[in-house]
Amino acid sequence: MLDESKPLFIAVAEQIEDGILDGTYPEDTPVPSTNELAAFLRINPATAGKGLNRLADAEILVKRRGVGMFVAPDAAELLRRRRRDAFVQDYITPLLRESEQLGITTRELTDLITKEASR
Repeated sequence: MLDESKPLFIAVAEQIEDGILDGTYPEDTPVPSTNELAAFLRINPATAGKGLNRLADAEILVKRRGVGMFVAPDAAELLRRRRRDAFVQDYITPLLRESEQLGITTRELTDLITKEASR
């Protein structure tokens, strides 16, 4: 299922990324073609192609002329590293800023996170 809160081509790219991370598309294996994605997701082939090209531009996929798109070597590790960096920027940094404004110590914050995680 595509995330409808984002542009379709980004949702397509993220769906392929998720498949790489969960092992659906291992390193050096083909991903669905533009037309296969378009038919399966019921979207315009140009939109599916834009999502795949976004991943090729990011070096997650490699194009093999006449054969298709394949998962690049170390793509899963590259995705994990990029998503971790985004996680820190999008969640951890704002969390630390807010906790500082509220007077929550690092120890208290750690305890809160540990408590929440155990639920």
